[in-house]
Amino acid sequence: MSEPRAAVIIGALEEVAARAAAAGRLEPPAGEAVLRSVVETVVALFDAQAASIALPDRETDRLVIRVAAGPAGAGAVGLGFNASEGIAGYVYTTGQPLAVADVAADPRFDRQTAESTGYVPGSILAVPLLGEEGVIGVLEVLDRRGDGATGLRDLDVASLFARQAVVVIGASRIERDAAELLRLTLARLAADPAADREALDDAVAAIASGLDEDDGRLWALADAVARARRGAPDQVALVVEILDALARRGTRPAPRSFRR
Repeated sequence: MSEPRAAVIIGALEEVAARAAAAGRLEPPAGEAVLRSVVETVVALFDAQAASIALPDRETDRLVIRVAAGPAGAGAVGLGFNASEGIAGYVYTTGQPLAVADVAADPRFDRQTAESTGYVPGSILAVPLLGEEGVIGVLEVLDRRGDGATGLRDLDVASLFARQAVVVIGASRIERDAAELLRLTLARLAADPAADREALDDAVAAIASGLDEDDGRLWALADAVARARRGAPDQVALVVEILDALARRGTRPAPRSFRR
């Protein structure tokens, strides 16, 4: 490999690493271990037979159970099903939480999918995982035991855990997007071997901003931080001062408005 070519490749890796590092500092990554702790806590709190989180698979348009816990949860991990079918599919497509005390009497219940896990529940509580872009998954609780049937209070409690899962999923996207950023950057480099450092820098920035429309603002900020780090020390200090000022402004209470 020629020295100019090697330098361009190294430059590409440096640009990707700078943006991934900045994004990771802006929003620290998290993974399935944290999601698993969420469903484990849900099982303990509801004294349930199982709890699970299903997320959409972009390539197949199906929901896939990523994590599960509880005595009846082991056989559910990895199971995929149509994103518009079953109680989970209903919650995913409508964004409405649902508590079903008797699934046998509910036409939305997908018995075939339940049987494939080795456990058919009698009751299901399901709440959507609501992100800024809409529903990004479903949290289900199977056969909650305790005092009384599932109701609005249970849905509210489950929704609290669903919100925690949304935070974890949003953070873990940084890891996924960093890998995709590297792949797309190297593909761009292969298509344009004569690209100079400035052109490559602009290409990486464009690819990063287009990775995920929902996380575009995060990657735009990461790109700006990565570029600023290469500036003179006084310029970097100015950027930090501006960001600190914006952060302080964002945490101030909104001014009161008075009507005459």
